[in-house]
Order: sequence, then C-alpha cells, then structure tokens
Amino acid sequence: MKFVTFVTKTGEQCAGWLDGDRVIDMDVMSSGVLPNTMIDFLQQSERYLPLALRLQHLEPEADAVYPLSEVRLCAPLPKPSSVRDFYAFEQHVKTARAQRGLEMIPEWYEVPAFYFSNSHCIVGPDEPVKRPAKCQWLDYELEIACVIGKKGSNIKADEADDYIFGYCIMNDWSARDIQRHEVKIGLGPAKGKDFATSIGPYLVTKDELKPYCCGDRYRLAMTAAVNGRVLSQGNFHDIYYTFGQMIERASEDAVLHPGDVIGSGTVGTGCILELTEKVHRWLEPGDVVQLEITGLGVLRNAIEGGK
Repeated sequence: MKFVTFVTKTGEQCAGWLDGDRVIDMDVMSSGVLPNTMIDFLQQSERYLPLALRLQHLEPEADAVYPLSEVRLCAPLPKPSSVRDFYAFEQHVKTARAQRGLEMIPEWYEVPAFYFSNSHCIVGPDEPVKRPAKCQWLDYELEIACVIGKKGSNIKADEADDYIFGYCIMNDWSARDIQRHEVKIGLGPAKGKDFATSIGPYLVTKDELKPYCCGDRYRLAMTAAVNGRVLSQGNFHDIYYTFGQMIERASEDAVLHPGDVIGSGTVGTGCILELTEKVHRWLEPGDVVQLEITGLGVLRNAIEGGK
C-alpha cells in the first residue's frame, strides 16, 4: 500500500492511501476505527495495518474518496518522532572526501555512522524549500528512508525487517558552505542540515518492494534531476550498510519508536558536492529538484530565496 497525508480543498489534513488516481480517507473508510494521522496509525501499525489491507479491496463510500487531482499531498509523515540520517554508501563517502583532499578513514568500515536531523522541518512533495539566508552553496541529497513501525531496542540486523513499516524517498537538503565551516569544530553538520528535509510523496509498505528484493537489499534505480536535467544516477543495491545494520546500530542501548525515520545517506553521484560545480552549479531560487526511485515515486521541490 501507498500511505499518504493530504489536505482537502477545505484545508482539512487527513491520512489515507492511494488507490490509482484516488485518495481514500482511512478514518472515514473505517468508520472511525483507523486514526486520521499517520503518526497515530504507526503507533499501532500491527493492529491497524491488517485492517487497512482488508479495506483497500472494498469499494469505498463516496465520502471517503477524493480525486488525487483535488487534494494536495503533504509529507506522508509530517511530524516524525525522530530523524536519523546515516552515511551508508561507500562511493559517496569516498568521492565527497576526495573532493576535500581527504582519504577514507578506517572507522567508517567499522560501524554505520549517523546524525540526528531536525524532525520539525519536514517538507512534502511540491512544497517549496527556502534556501537559508546565509547559504550560497545549497545542495540536494538523493536518499531512501525507512520508517519504523514497531518499538524496539538492541535489535539485531537479521531481525530488523520486522521493525520496518515502509520506505519513502528522502532529500537531505544541505547548506554546504555553512556545513563546511561548522564541521571543522568536530561536532557534526548541525546548522548546515537544520532547515529542511523532504520526504514523500508517499510511504510504501514493504510488500510492494518484494519484486525488487535481492537478498538483504533492493534493486531500485535512483535518479536526481535539476530543471529537467538528470545529474545523479545510482542504485540502492550498491549500499554498503543495509538498513538492518543501520537499525542495529541506531537501536543499540536506545529505543526506536514507531514513526522514527532512518535515512540511508546519499547514493553515489547523488549530490552536487560529489559531482562538483563542473557538472552543475549550486542550487538557486527558481530551481526545481526532482528525485525518482523505482517503486517509491517522484519527490519534487522548488527552491525559494530565504528571508
């Protein structure tokens, strides 16, 4: 299933799922049994998902149906409980470090590393992204995110799939000039990542990705285009650390909660920093960035100037 959060013409925000060119309101469809927010759905996904799977095969009443063209899709999870972003594609790490004249460090191969992003700055499909006022080097990052659907701690990698509810596209926007300055302090990217993270356009349940499964990974083509020109091309199968390994690391001596978002990090070639300005300049107001991943749809955002 493809779960969405959407806004109706009257301004009401609802949760539901896609059915072709229609959106089904889960609360109305279930006569109030299912909640009207995705975070509440995820809090009890083991109870609610089987009901949603049954309901999707029934013809809905008219008041539960909205034409997709008449609603606005938001981030499928507008207020995640947390956002962790990993650094799991070797090609990206090697190339980005080489651009700064740095060798790979052996510690990267010992544990999957992550940082916490700002869960209050989530952006949905076709929503504008404001370039920070002090930023001149704005960049996109082509990533996949998984969303946790079950509470757990000290989860082993080979058990982690049971805790994943689904997947979506993620764009970890980066203010590279701000980031370059602050990482010298040695405390992570912080302000360079504090302003926006896009996710969407919908949250895809694991069963929909089974045709692309290859062992503990998925073969999913990943592309990024700016103003219609494809700049980045990669495949999720090339990831060095699996989501299972990332979840094991994240849950070590910590509790993962339903609604936690875990980003993969940038696929190889998946940002301007890696491609360099010889391929494309930094992003400017008016640019449109489109990320597309097999099975997960298209996530598009336009850049606006800051204050």
